[in-house]
Amino acid sequence: MTLTRTELEEAARKAFEGALAEDRWSMIADMGLLMAAVPDARGGLGLGGEAVGAIHVELGRALVSGPAIAQMMAIEALAGSDAPAELLDRAMAGDVMTASLAADGTLTCVPDADRASHMLVAEPGRVALVPLDGATITPRETWDRTRRLFDVAPSDDRIVLAEGSAADALAERIERLMLLALAGDSLGGADAILTLTIDYLKTRRQFDRPLALFQALKHRVADMKTQLAAADALFRARAAGQASLVEIGALKAHATTVYRAIAEEAVQLHGGIGLTMEHHCHLFLKRATLNAALGGDADRREAAAGREKLARAFA
Repeated sequence: MTLTRTELEEAARKAFEGALAEDRWSMIADMGLLMAAVPDARGGLGLGGEAVGAIHVELGRALVSGPAIAQMMAIEALAGSDAPAELLDRAMAGDVMTASLAADGTLTCVPDADRASHMLVAEPGRVALVPLDGATITPRETWDRTRRLFDVAPSDDRIVLAEGSAADALAERIERLMLLALAGDSLGGADAILTLTIDYLKTRRQFDRPLALFQALKHRVADMKTQLAAADALFRARAAGQASLVEIGALKAHATTVYRAIAEEAVQLHGGIGLTMEHHCHLFLKRATLNAALGGDADRREAAAGREKLARAFA
């Protein structure tokens, strides 16, 4: 396989551009995006975490619906264990397998559980794949119309992927991937709504000149652009390196905070039309708000990062 990370990123951007909040699951699977981080030896592309991050930036930019984050968590678990190759092949081909995006270990906030064949369950000392036949699946109401979440009460059947210390290490890898994906999704969405806002300011006129020429609005856009550029640089550095779980958690907290701030500003800069359901602004703001809650909120992640810094300082 000769596909590079950059080629994959460009292909994803071209594939998803032009439409917002659409279900592109078949396209995601057909393009091989789900197998980007899987090692060559297991039938994947072997492009690593940086490619996964880049893919989620593009998915977030177009507000793509579907369980891509949860699916990649399940694939990471299958590829990192001695699970049957048939299960991994099915997951990489697009057979929906999901996982919880909650940070408290509960089986809540599970994307697309109603159409998934299996669900990944990470418990202390054990990581398993659970068939969802016979499970109780309850829809969870959210404002974000671009994603569907469920609470799941599965049966007792388990396909154990790892136990003991190996399970704890695998669970940490899965959580890191979830946080990195949420950060990427947030930065892609922030870049998209900021670009759309700038375009709007260039065309909307007041006092016979474009809004983009008003200095006060230029300053607000410049502030947002600076925040986004800094967050993007941090994201790319963390995705390409060997950041710890706490560092990735802090990155996710920062990226989602920047996303929500830019989405809120975008609504204000669009004026009255930005508050209407017919305009796209609310789609970004609602996705930004949900991203901030999934995987643990900023208070929790930043507190963990602070405690780690203090521990290092006084060690």
